This record gives sequence, structure tokens and C-alpha cells, in this order.
Amino acid sequence: MTADAAHSKTAPEPVRDPAADHLLTPDNCTVVFIDYQEGQYATVGSASREEIDLGAVTLAKLARAYEIPTVLSTVAVGMGVNQATVPVITAELPEVPEIDRTGVNSWEDADFRAAIRATGRRKIVMAGLWTEVCLTFPTLDMLREGFEVYPVIDAVGGVSPVTHATAIERMTQAGAQPITSLAFGCELMRNWARPDADLYRTVINDYFRRKQATGEKTGTLFR
Repeated sequence: MTADAAHSKTAPEPVRDPAADHLLTPDNCTVVFIDYQEGQYATVGSASREEIDLGAVTLAKLARAYEIPTVLSTVAVGMGVNQATVPVITAELPEVPEIDRTGVNSWEDADFRAAIRATGRRKIVMAGLWTEVCLTFPTLDMLREGFEVYPVIDAVGGVSPVTHATAIERMTQAGAQPITSLAFGCELMRNWARPDADLYRTVINDYFRRKQATGEKTGTLFR
């Protein structure tokens, strides 16, 4: 046996307590989508729809693959003003009901608050359109109430690059912890040698295939 073979590693490190881990795990977080509706997409100016969907769909796929409690909310559908959540998101979350609201701050809606609290989890991985309103307002409120909030930056967009960046700065200064969709997946998966690593392999390979379809160069897919 060679020295390299003798020191090769094929077994994963022990799993830390998934409920008490300070990092995100499938057992200690909730995923939230706010206002992924046609009217919101139409007014985003900080990123293209393709860029937002790349991150948002990846987030939805991760939530479904790892069976993470998920909350989906819309605004003004019942009022006849807006349409429901776009199909690319609901296709990945077929059993998640939509919570419609009248207000721009989802945390002010009793049904939304109840859905979050019903999960029993304090780490909230959240995405919404626009960044500066529909994501920022509930983030600030939830931080004040003791939740840990992780805005998924590559799955969101604001009216302009300035409003988007300013919102991220505001949330971060208040204590939010920005994350991206693939980084979130790595944090859930944690180790390539674990039996459930294929859950992430499937999602990350889908991410890069969709990224390639937009014409962007990518690296080697994960086997």
C-alpha cells in the first residue's frame, strides 16, 4: 500500500447535532419565498429574471430535496391586483400552500407569522421580490423578535442595483446573514462522503445545466 493510499479518506466526519448546529442543517431551518409574482419580476432592475430564477429555483429544489419546512407567500392576489406565484417556483413546491396578504410586510400578516412559528425553527432562509421591501421589512421585524435570518442574495432583486445593494447593507447591519443558493446547499450537505450527498449533487448539477443554458461558461459537473 502506498503512503497516499494509506492516508486517503473515504469516510465522512461525524455528523454534528443537526438541531443545535450553529450552521444551517435540514433540521434547524425554514425556507421562505415572498412575492415571486409576475408584477414583481417586471419591475426588478438589479438582475435579470434568468439570474433570479437560477437562484430561486435552486433554493426551492433544495428545500424539497432536504424536506425543509417551506413557507410561500403572495401579495394582493385575493384583491385581484396580482397573479399567483410563478410556475417555476410552485412546480418545485407542489404541496406548499400560498399565503396571500394585503400588506407589503409579510410579518404583519397573522397567517404568515403563524406559518413561520408553526415550524418551530428560528433559522429562516428567506428570499423575496423586491429586496428592499418584501425581503427587507420582514427580515428586520424577525431579527427584532430573535430569529436568525439568512437572505438568499442570488435569488432576489430590487428595483435598481442601488436599491438592492442598499437593502442588503441595511439587513446585514441589522444582523442578517446573507447567503447564496449553492452555498446553502453545501451547508446542508456538508460532506461528499455522506449517503445523502447525492441530494446536493442532483441540485448542483441542475444549477450548472441551467446556467449553461443561459450561455454562461461553467466548470465541470459534479459526479
